This record gives sequence, structure tokens and C-alpha cells, in this order.
Amino acid sequence: MASGIKDKVAILGMGCARFGERWDADADTLMVEAFTEALADAGIDVSQINAAWLSVAFDGQNTGPSGIPAAVALRLPNIGVTKVENYCASGTDAFRGAVYAVASGACDIALAVGVEKLKDTGYGGLPVRTRGTTFDMVGVVGSAPGNFAQLAAAYRAKHGVSAEDLKRAMAHVSVKSHANGAKNPKAHLRKAITEEQVLNAPMIAEPLGLFDCCGVSDGAACAIVTTPEIARALGKKDIVTVKALQLSSSNGWELQGAGWDGTYFHTTRVAAAKAYQEAGITDPRRQISLTEVHDCFSITELVTMEDLGLSAEGGAVKDVMDGFFDADGQVPCQIDGGLKCFGHPIGASGLRMIYENYLQLLGRAGERQRKEQPVFALSHNLGGMPSQNVSAVAIVGLQDA
Repeated sequence: MASGIKDKVAILGMGCARFGERWDADADTLMVEAFTEALADAGIDVSQINAAWLSVAFDGQNTGPSGIPAAVALRLPNIGVTKVENYCASGTDAFRGAVYAVASGACDIALAVGVEKLKDTGYGGLPVRTRGTTFDMVGVVGSAPGNFAQLAAAYRAKHGVSAEDLKRAMAHVSVKSHANGAKNPKAHLRKAITEEQVLNAPMIAEPLGLFDCCGVSDGAACAIVTTPEIARALGKKDIVTVKALQLSSSNGWELQGAGWDGTYFHTTRVAAAKAYQEAGITDPRRQISLTEVHDCFSITELVTMEDLGLSAEGGAVKDVMDGFFDADGQVPCQIDGGLKCFGHPIGASGLRMIYENYLQLLGRAGERQRKEQPVFALSHNLGGMPSQNVSAVAIVGLQDA
């Protein structure tokens, strides 16, 4: 019987490029920026890496359809490099490939790197991709803000939340993330905002205003993983291990029956339940120390708190307004600024989330460091639309946790 991967894999080193409008750098340069930090952090030579996974969502604008660009840019030692694309969960999926390779015993040391270079395309949002005459984002039409606005409307109707209360809760989510991002030297948006600014901003798709939507960024992040035994042999003392790593993909159920009411992410609930079981977590609201979740829109973060079991059904609005997820709250969310302010270069986002959790666990997060020692740190990605998507949940912690 499979027993999971808890504590079988250690993070040896991580790196992250500065996110933003990186007109000064191409995709290769961004990967090198992140990899250089990770390699120095790991304390190894590039020749010791046995295999690699590259995550990139829009390969046509970035690296092409193979892993070769990462092998060339990073001068990897003629090892296998697998290119991974799984919508906005691509970064975590690349991390899964590297982690599973080590956990299986196939590799001693593996690399996951994610990159996205989107600003040069000239689009204000994500570049348009087509396959024949059909928009290829999981086969649905309409804009991302429009689809997630429907999530907000359904949530409000189901839980009896007034339009004003929901907008104020979403505004608090955005204000909180901007305050956190302002403390992060690698974040794209580093400017604090007020609730009044959020509520009076131009409307994008009711009830989502300008500050309820994450922007488009350039960036890269990476992780080097190995076994705890090798990490110790290399001189590592405080070792961060992977406690759980789970992905869940839609199978069409949401759109093929009357079971889904449009107010939550079924795949997130499935992935979270499996991750908690793998990590041995029975009370996530009490046991999870901090989270990085997929806040592509403020409503997404709010709903995700319930899908992860950190808030009760219909209880996220109150928890948000009570400051439960603020930087000084019980379970901080987006302590680095999140997608909203750190930025969302799609292929890099999942690894960037794990990077922040890794820094927090080791006490290396600088001005934004959590005062209480984190025990379990969770990251969550969501790719696709509310109706059909893929969710990823990764939980990391110090080895003895």
C-alpha cells in the first residue's frame, strides 16, 4: 500500500527572481536569476543535479515546447529536462515531478524551475491562445474576470451575504495583500492601498473591481530537492521537508449534472483532503501556520479559505474581516503579497509560493517574517476556471514537525 511522501524529500535550496515588468530580462535570464540563488542556497555544484522539470504555461511566448531552453540557460549536465504545463498549477506540478523522482529513489538531487515572460506580448492580461477556432482555456468562453465574477455572485446568493459585505471582505483581502507586498523587495506591486481605493476603483466584472484582480508579471522561481539524509550529509541543519503534495483535476462533473452550485472549487477540496491525510493534519484551522493560495481574484482567495477547511462554510467573510488571515492573524495568507502583489508569471507562481513558505520556516523572510515559528506551511494553486480546473496543494515543514 502506498504510504505517501511525508518527510521523504527535503528542500535543499530555493531561489526566486524579482517579479515585475522585467523589460531588462528574457526568460533565460529570469531562470538564471532564480537558479543562481537556489544553487548557492543548496551548496552544491550543477553537476550534482540528476534530473529537472521546467514549468511554463505559454511556451509560445517563452521557451518553446520542450525542456531544452532550461538545460541550455542553466548549463545542466546533459540530464533529462521535462517540460510541464498544467495551467496555473504548472509550477507546483513541476515541483511534484522533482519531488516524486527523489521520493522514488530514481534521483538523489532534482530540480524544478518555473518561468513566464508575459509583459513583452503587449497584452494587458494573459495572451490570447487559440486552437483552431476554439479558445483553449479548458473549453469555456468568456473572460477570466467574468467567470470568477459568477463565482462571487453564486457565493453571495448561497450564503446570504449582502453585496456590500462581500465587496468589503474582498477589499480587505486586497488591502491586506498590498500591505504585505509593500514589505517584499522581490514583489511586483509594492504600494499600500486603502479600502476606499478598492471600493471606488473601476469595475472590471461586477463585483470585481480593478484591485480585486491580480496583474500579469514576468518572473521565475526554482527548487532543488533531495533526501533528508543527503541534505544532512551536505551540512544542512534546519531541514525543510515535504509533508504532502497532491493534485486534483476536474473530470467534467461540475458541468455535467446538478451537484455543483458554482460556489466553491471541488478540486481544491479533494486535493486538500488528500494532502491533510498525507501530512497527518486533522485540524487545519489550528495546525496550519500560514498559507500562500491562488488569489487570481480576491473572491478566489476568500472561497479557497473554506475549500481548505480554514474557514467554515459561509464563514470566510467573517474570518477575513476579523483579520484571521492578516499578517498578524492566526493563519496569515499571502504574507509575501500573493499573486495580487508579488505577481503571477504562471509557470513560476507555484514555486514562488513554496519559496516564501520555505523562507518563513527557516526564519529568513526579513521584514515580513512571522513572529511565531511556523510548523506547517501550505501553498495552493488553481488552474483553469471555476467550472473546470486543476488544483494543487503542497504542505512543507521542518523535518521534526
